[in-house]
Amino acid sequence: MAVDGTWKIAMETPMGTRNATLTLSSSGGALTGSMSGEAGSTNIYDGKVSGDQVSFKVDITQPMSLTLDFTAAIAGNSLSGTVKLGMFGDAPLSGTRA
Repeated sequence: MAVDGTWKIAMETPMGTRNATLTLSSSGGALTGSMSGEAGSTNIYDGKVSGDQVSFKVDITQPMSLTLDFTAAIAGNSLSGTVKLGMFGDAPLSGTRA
């Protein structure tokens, strides 16, 4: 599916741009994978795929414990969307296939 593979993403957070690498795999409407960045690696959960739309969550512990809630659209080798940063609101999300 169009989402499968490795993605380099950037999140424009209140603490500045945060870069990470996503490794995603879809099966039917389910999405699995992992996210790695400056604070380590963690598995995604609650992953869903519908057409060119994807959504998933990631729990982080650095710089604080927080659940990141991603929603994005895939267009070829790019993705764009938002990531909910818990009580800190939404941040723009962009990425390209690695």
